[in-house]
Amino acid sequence: QVQVLESGGGSVQAGGSLRLSCLASGSIWGINRMAWYRQAPGKERELVAQIDTGNDADYAESVKGRFTISRDNAKNTVYLEMNSLKPDDTAVYYCNVQTSPFYKDYWGQGTQVTVSS
Repeated sequence: QVQVLESGGGSVQAGGSLRLSCLASGSIWGINRMAWYRQAPGKERELVAQIDTGNDADYAESVKGRFTISRDNAKNTVYLEMNSLKPDDTAVYYCNVQTSPFYKDYWGQGTQVTVSS
């Protein structure tokens, strides 16, 4: 059993910054991809950023240059540094962890990020 727990959400004014953290724990042999998704009210869940075992990262166009994803393999943790936040970034942010060797995905419960104008 694997548990995924996000933290670091909150409310901030436009232009501000937040740092999200996600810890994977439990019966983990290894972790492949780690990613952040978000879902705004009335919208589908979308990929924000992902990072692989080689630390290659991909970002949604809407967050490029503002968000940075990173991981600490020793701690089974992934981070999302969010700068220059906009009201459109308001959403519930979910962490996704893909474990090895069977490429199974696990999700956290989500953390709310609210950006006011």
